[in-house]
Formats: sequence, C-alpha cells, structure tokens
Amino acid sequence: MIGTGMVRAASLLRKGTVAAKYTAQKIVRDGYQHEQHQVTTSDGYILTMFRIPGSPIIPHRPGKNVAFLQHGLLGSSADYVISGPGRALGYILVDAGYDVWLGNARGNIYSRRHISLNPDASDTKFWNFSWHEIGYFDLPAMIDYVLQHTGQQSLQYAGHSQGTTSFFVMASMRPDYNKKIRSMHALAPVAFMSNLHSPFVRALSPLVDELKWLLDILGVHEFLPSTQMMTLGGKLLCHDQSELQELCANALFLIGGFNSAQLNRTMIPELLKTVPAGASVRQLIHYAQEYNSGHFRQYDHGSKGNKKHYGAKYPPDYPLQLVSAPVALHFSDNDWMAGVKDVHKLHSKLPNSIGLFRVPDPRWNHLDFVWGIDANNLVYNQVIGIMSRYN
Repeated sequence: MIGTGMVRAASLLRKGTVAAKYTAQKIVRDGYQHEQHQVTTSDGYILTMFRIPGSPIIPHRPGKNVAFLQHGLLGSSADYVISGPGRALGYILVDAGYDVWLGNARGNIYSRRHISLNPDASDTKFWNFSWHEIGYFDLPAMIDYVLQHTGQQSLQYAGHSQGTTSFFVMASMRPDYNKKIRSMHALAPVAFMSNLHSPFVRALSPLVDELKWLLDILGVHEFLPSTQMMTLGGKLLCHDQSELQELCANALFLIGGFNSAQLNRTMIPELLKTVPAGASVRQLIHYAQEYNSGHFRQYDHGSKGNKKHYGAKYPPDYPLQLVSAPVALHFSDNDWMAGVKDVHKLHSKLPNSIGLFRVPDPRWNHLDFVWGIDANNLVYNQVIGIMSRYN
C-alpha cells in the first residue's frame, strides 16, 4: 500500500493536477464569463483553449471582435489572467469589448493529450516536436476553430515570446493564414537571437549538440512540467513574510532581465502554481540552435538528418517575406531574450510591419510584458489602440 501511494503521489506531481485547473478557476473567481474548448490538430494533438466572452461590465454578445492570445515558452493561458482584472491583458481586452480566446500549445499542462500517443509512457513520440510544430499545426488549428465558432473571418493576435516565434512560423510556412489576422502584436518578439543576453541560453548553446545526445540517451524529452511541488515551494518559500522571497524574485530575473520595480512579489506564489507549465526539450534546443546559427530557420537534425528532412546540409530559413499580416513589434532595452538588434533585424525582414514600439521604461524585461505592474499603461493601452485601427 505504501508503494502504491508513493507511485500515485509521484504521478500527481508529474501531471500537475492543481495547475491544470488554474485558468478556469481564476477566470470564474474574478467574475468573468468562461468557456473551455478543445481542438485536435491535424497531427493528433488535443489542445485546450479558454474563452472569456464577457466581463462584469461588458456582457457577451454575438459579433464581437475576436482577440487570440498565445503564451511563451514554459507558459500557458494562465499568463494572460494571473495579474487579475485591470492588469492582465486577457481581462483588459474583454473589458475593451473583445471576445478573448487563450491558446495552449502542445505539451503544456492544458494540452498533454493526443489521439494515440501518451506523454507519460515510455514511447517518446509525443514529445517529438519543437516550436516549429506549434506554429505549423497548433496555431492554425486553434485559429480555424475560433473563427468557425465565432463566425468571424479574421481576428486580432497577440503573442509573448514563443507565441511570436510560432506565429512567424505559421505566417511564413502557411501564408494563407495571414488573411485571417487583422493585426499581430509581438510582445518581446523572438526570431533572430544572436544578440540575446540570457546567461542560460548563452551557456547552453555551445553544448547543444552534446546535450541533445545526452538527453536522448537518458530518455529525457519533457522540460520542467508544472507540478504540485512547485506550487508548494512557492507557497512555503516565496510568500511576503519569507526571507527567501527575494531569492525567488532573482530566479525570475535571471530568465528575462532585472527589473525589481515591476515585479509584484506578492504574486510569486500564484505564478508558481502554473510556471513552468511544461514543454518539449526540443523547443529549448531549437532556440539554442537559433543563437548558434544567427538564422531564423527550421530545426537542425544534424547533417545526415537534414539531408533526410530537407534535402540539404543545413535547415532552410523561414521565408519571412511571406508574412503579409500587419505586425507590431513591442520590445524593450532590458529584454535578455529579445535583443534590440535582433528585433530590428526582424523588423527589416517583415514586408508589412506596423512599426517598432519600444517600451519607455529602460529597465523593462522579457517577463514584464505579461506580469509587469505597469504593463497596462506601458504596453497594453498601445496594443489596444493599434488593434482598434485594424478592426
């Protein structure tokens, strides 16, 4: 009996059962209307989306403009509601009259299902994807579902970090989807990565080939799934009275850059209920490859694998010249993941860029775009203003 209990406890920790309910519970708790939807991609992944059709001040009505929000690496739909009413982008858009849909990429806590593959089984095929597949399969499936369900022909898109990378994959590889986007808002846009400052990526990238080989040998294919252990750790170690709270804050700063003034430390235990939300190891490896190569291109399988997949020694670059949707690039000087020079390079490759929009706070970091205390005033108001021009 003891052994069975330990196995079940371990299973619960892996699956993050509490975290997997967070977005729905948060929306209801904050008094907003809520729906949960599922869509199956053409390659069999079952994705969960959350819809916020109305707010306490703006009830739902048919025909509203639609806004679709996509999270970043190790994030989830929770990123767009966790800051609460008046601060979280999901709620601000609903209050502005939008029918808001929150996407979840394959492999995170809300999208760990497949029509035939099991993420917890020894069969590792479930995790055989990077953000390329998220852009090529997940985003089109979710966007098509949203438009069909709402009866709209197009929608507004906002993505953070990987939510921008995957968009550029979709819009360049499946250019017919550009006409379904009224305007796209790239919050901390990540495509080219040669000038990033993240010590984590800089340390990982030179070892990426060895690391990929080692993880394959060890059978490690999932990176940092959200667990009850993280929730418990956040509750015990990162609360307002804890002497270790600043250590928790610094851990977040090491990812995206230091900006103490914009982090609501009281919210850290809440963040750790859903962050990290889980991802494929290949997603991180693909980013490391981008840093090493200086290109925005498809996954590098090695010279032999590339010849098999692409018929060439190196992976092909994404054809950004085919991204015809209007794109607004929202960036900042202190973003350790989206370097200013890289954002400018991306801007030069996009044929229909709305423009470059620098956050006026020089300390604004990568994660402030979703959790920053003043994100509504410094970023979101501008996003909504630009969206209104394209409705």
